[in-house]
Amino acid sequence: MRNIKIINDNWLFSKTAKAVPASVPTDWEQKNLPYTWNEKDGQDGGNDYYRGTCYFAKTLAKSDFPEGEVFYLQFDGVNSSSEVFFNGKSLIKHDGGYSTFRAKVEDIKDENLLVVKVDNSANDRVYPQMADFTFYGGIYRDVSIIAVSKKHFDLDYYGAPGMQVTPEIKGTDAIVKVKAFCDGKVRFDIIDNGEVILTAFAEDDEHPEAKLTIENVHLWHGTVDPYLYTMKATLLDDGKEVDCISTRFGCRSFKIDPQKGFILNGKEYPLRGVSRHQDRPGIGNALLPEHHKEDMELIKEVGANTIRLAHYQHSQVFYDLCDEYGMVIWAEIPYISRHMPNGYDNTKSQMKELIAQNYNHPSICVWGLSNEISIGGAADESLIKNHKMLNELCHDMDKTRPTTIAAVSVCDINEEYVHISDVVSYNHYFGWYGGTTEMNGPWFDEFHAKYPDCPIGLSEYGCEALNWHTSKPTQGDYTEEYQSFYHEELIKQIADRPYLWATHVWNMFDFAADARSEGGEDGMNHKGLVTFDRKYKKDSFYAYKAWLNPEPMVHICSKRYIDRVEDVTKVTVYSNCEEVELFANGESVGKQKKGKYPFFYFDVKNVGETALKAVAGGLSDESAIRKVDTPNEDYILKEEGDVINWFDITTPDGYLSINDTIGEIAATAKGKMALLSVVIMLVKKMKSKKGNGGGEVAGFNLSGVKVSKSMLSGLWKMLAGFSIKRASSMAKGLFTREELLAINAKLNKIPKK
Repeated sequence: MRNIKIINDNWLFSKTAKAVPASVPTDWEQKNLPYTWNEKDGQDGGNDYYRGTCYFAKTLAKSDFPEGEVFYLQFDGVNSSSEVFFNGKSLIKHDGGYSTFRAKVEDIKDENLLVVKVDNSANDRVYPQMADFTFYGGIYRDVSIIAVSKKHFDLDYYGAPGMQVTPEIKGTDAIVKVKAFCDGKVRFDIIDNGEVILTAFAEDDEHPEAKLTIENVHLWHGTVDPYLYTMKATLLDDGKEVDCISTRFGCRSFKIDPQKGFILNGKEYPLRGVSRHQDRPGIGNALLPEHHKEDMELIKEVGANTIRLAHYQHSQVFYDLCDEYGMVIWAEIPYISRHMPNGYDNTKSQMKELIAQNYNHPSICVWGLSNEISIGGAADESLIKNHKMLNELCHDMDKTRPTTIAAVSVCDINEEYVHISDVVSYNHYFGWYGGTTEMNGPWFDEFHAKYPDCPIGLSEYGCEALNWHTSKPTQGDYTEEYQSFYHEELIKQIADRPYLWATHVWNMFDFAADARSEGGEDGMNHKGLVTFDRKYKKDSFYAYKAWLNPEPMVHICSKRYIDRVEDVTKVTVYSNCEEVELFANGESVGKQKKGKYPFFYFDVKNVGETALKAVAGGLSDESAIRKVDTPNEDYILKEEGDVINWFDITTPDGYLSINDTIGEIAATAKGKMALLSVVIMLVKKMKSKKGNGGGEVAGFNLSGVKVSKSMLSGLWKMLAGFSIKRASSMAKGLFTREELLAINAKLNKIPKK
């Protein structure tokens, strides 16, 4: 029978080795797995984390192998390309840093040397290569030895579990089709609450199949009732059990309706949730089961019922949790940002692994083909061909699930590639990367009006927030208050559009993107509802909890913003209760009934020290504010790593400055001329940088990007919402301090419209 042994302890590691060692190295570092060599430099900014080849080695005695006749090594995650050597012999090469792969082991000696060559260096054939997150190198998930009998369930089929379970709902029953990847006779048992309720036998020279009918089936119904059965498959040889595997499965039906959105088991079930990156401080992607569990508990608390698992295959530990917690999942491969013609085969192999390894998870309802892949142009024939191949591949491997893509905001809705997948979603950041928050809803209305039969969703939206604070939140200030405002506005627009098949906040957690330098902390994307260390839930977290989680709650916002200069300050409270009353130093400020949305706003006199208490439904929350004469600069982002700070910029009343948006500047004739001179200056700078690293912005190499006519209107909508100051801040080195001050001086002479 099958025996599995995890071998994570006592590995040796080298970043300097140049070749596979012939004997046990004596000068390598000792490491336990999981491990990534970018646990620090991949999170500190500068876009300079080590991307190259490293080596892992481990000695294995014959006695270290569990009892069995045939042996495989299983690697659950090695980023991103690897080659496995056993006693100097190459067993397997694997391209793809997020999926499981296996290597058969033979000729086992009394003492053996296992070596894994791991490479996360840049190339033009293995995805991802350009994206807004760190590509951590290492063996960052479990390594196991699998010992089986000579006759066993297939261990060579794309890292798959050995059988495929397909439930189909028929009235009150479920017809469960099961296929085993083996040859011979198999007994299939369906187990419910620890008891075998159904048994079937099948025998075939290739892939035995059976059908079992569960009468009065208990449905898997998302977070409401995530009920799971177990399918056990036992391989028989002359009546003797020689191998045994099992998988959990759920019985559900679903469809995506272009008018009503997601429908689960015949009932409308709006998908409202988050996207998730997996990494953490100091360990990168090298997570333990308790980390995955903590993430899931936080996602459950916020009230989400769907997760977009971006932008790669996640751990089986987390997929199992998604099944258990009832999350509806968007699973995707890291075909992202820039199409690489030489990566065609890699997208194919990564998609095959994603589907083969995760087919049985009831939580997964869509396969994602790509993310923002049209940055270099949507009409590329190679890109179109790649997507059509992937779409067909998904349907060939899985008849039960639709495909989707996440399109970049500026991609025209008429592009052929947008309509290849069964459903589509867009990544929109109106209100953060240009544009304004109110542009989001109307954009979707326009798409829905033109393509009423195409299900449309919102795959990414969000904005960044750190521990900065203001009473006058503005786009790009990185304050917790602006993030709250942004998400309040987006929640209102999403709630009013039930046709959106799914919406996913970007992101549930802050995550590392080593190329970034924003918000006062390098190397991070701060769009999370929760901080990178999972210790602080930002106010926007509670906005969603009030909207999505039915458990009664009340939360006062801006608890970290105490010192305030205004005489009357706005206090925001989030609650899903029917009424909220706010008290200031024990005196009632007033009661408010819940309106259409779970947001309450109170004006409070700001005098001396004020203790705030919000009361709702028998619950309460407390905070405090204090009147000060001058702003507390600890609350204000000074952008010390930038070329110019807010207090350096003159902003005369009624006149333009670099703090005004490009759209506001372009609203006047003289403003347009000033912008033209800025563009000319920028073109000259880019030409001077050509061939010397020019064209790279925040780690995205933009050389070769084609801006089609169809992209121009979308680009303008986004750019019009940026200030020159913010554009320069986000694209480090765009302008010097002196150039920005000169531009500002010119704008200061131009009256506003």
